[in-house]
This record gives sequence, structure tokens and C-alpha cells, in this order.
Amino acid sequence: MSLPLEGLSAVVTGAGRGLGRAEALELARLGAAVVVNDFGQPGRDGSGDASAGPAEQVAAEIRAAGGTALAHTGDVADFAQARALIESAVSEFGKLDVLVNNAGILRDRMVFSMTEGEWDAVIRVHLKGHFNTTHFASAHWRERSKAAGAPVYGRIVNTSSEAFLAGSAGQPNYAAAKGGIVGLTTSTALALAKYGVTANAICPRARTRMTEDVFAGLATPEEGLDPLAPEHVAPLVGYLASPAAARVNGQLLVVHGGMVAIVERPHVQAKFDSKQDIFSYDELDALLTPHYADRPTGETFAAAEVLGLKRTDTAD
Repeated sequence: MSLPLEGLSAVVTGAGRGLGRAEALELARLGAAVVVNDFGQPGRDGSGDASAGPAEQVAAEIRAAGGTALAHTGDVADFAQARALIESAVSEFGKLDVLVNNAGILRDRMVFSMTEGEWDAVIRVHLKGHFNTTHFASAHWRERSKAAGAPVYGRIVNTSSEAFLAGSAGQPNYAAAKGGIVGLTTSTALALAKYGVTANAICPRARTRMTEDVFAGLATPEEGLDPLAPEHVAPLVGYLASPAAARVNGQLLVVHGGMVAIVERPHVQAKFDSKQDIFSYDELDALLTPHYADRPTGETFAAAEVLGLKRTDTAD
């Protein structure tokens, strides 16, 4: 019996550790040939010297299990290196079929304390990194589709976060980047649908190097699989990369511990019409103030309650 991703090739960024590693292993288990990308810096803030070690180790794991993989250690936030990453898959495997964007760093700080450098670094790796690889992968699929005169096979799975959905006080840079990734995903989904390509985003909740402080109070179980293990997220990525997900496009899904939630697009909660040609301050006060009268001061989106997200960030 053939595997779901047999004959397909994939690029997974940030795949040397944590979620990316689990996703690369899962795609390979499902039959894909994988380019394992990781810049290899030891610090979760993007500090330290780049190293081929993490990417090489995961690629070796895949090969040891009978799969096909090669390591790539480029920085996806660098436009030229992102091009080289996509070209490496095309050169090695003849084409690219799946792109999983996962690479990221953290530089947490409250908005009133955050430096310009901390803002720029996180936006660069997360949002620009997603754009760079998406740009070159989408150009590849568009060219192939035009040459064939028909749609081709293409899948993009991007990594957003519940920090975008429900807010994260100590992560204005990270939350903004993850929100931007959702916008990039939906735009890409619309632009590439006619070429046969889908683009979706996931909000994973997992215990990794980047979230070690967030879940510090939740002990790892002594027996059985940790509900926060990255291995709970990887199967959804494998599914979204597969032919079975052909009708799933422009979607945002939250995933963790045996749960997948499909997030609706924003909808209008309430609507008010002016009785005049233009709203006056007094009219808006009379309409909007009562609407929010029962809401506690400082309350944000209801998404936090819907998703069961209770997170307080105090990075300063």
C-alpha cells in the first residue's frame, strides 16, 4: 500500500528541534522526501553561532528510518538563502510539493520596554522568513503550472500562534508576527488556488525550547506521551500536506494534545447605524458605551475563553 506522501518532496524550516523536527519526521514517515532546514543557533532568541548539527541530525534520523532527507542550514530570513533552500529541493528531488514554515525565535519584552532590535529580529525571522520561502515556492509552482497548462500539486503549512488569537502581553513582536503570518496565509491561499496550491496555518501548543517557560508549571507525565508533545501537532501537518486536504485552503487550525479546532474568520459581533449623515461623539457614546458596560476593564478578545487559553506574560 502506498503512503499518503509517497513521491512528494517537502521543505520544513526550523526542523532541527521541537515542532519542526517532529513535523519533518512525520512527513518522512508518510513517504515524503524532506529537506530539513535549520540555521542551528543554540539560543531561542537567535543567539549563538549557526551550526549544521541540528539539521544534519534530523536528516540522519530520517535516513536511518529508511526515508530520504538532506540537511540545509541557511537562514530563511535572508532572501538569497531562502531561494537556495527552495532550489535545493527542486535540484535534489526534481520538484517541490510541500513547504512547512516553522522557523522562529523569541525576544520577549513588554511593549514599553521592547527595543527596536528586539522587534525587528522577531518580525524578520517569523514573518519575513515565512514570506521568503513562500515567495520562491509559489514562483516555482506558478511556473510549473503555466508550463503544464494545468494545476500542479502544492501545499503550504504556516505556523501562527494563539498569541495572535488571544493576545500575549509580553510578546508584542511575536504576536504581531504571528498575526501577519495568518494574513500572509490567506492572501497566498487566494493567489495560488488556481495553480492547485493550498495554504493553511496552524496554531500549535507544544512543549518546546521556545515555550519552556510558558509550560514550566505543567509537569511532564512520568508515563505515556506528554499532552504537550510536538508529536501531537505533527499528524495535522502531515494531513494538510496530503492529497486528502485538497479542499482545505486558507484555514487556521489550533492543534494540541489530541485536539484540533478550526477557527472561524472574524465576524461582526454588533452593528450600529448613525441616524444622521455622520456619527457625532454623543451618538457614539450613547451606542457604544452601553455595549461595553458589563465588560471588565482590560478584557480582550473572547478567543482566550473559547480556546481555553490562560496565559500571562510578564517579560520586562
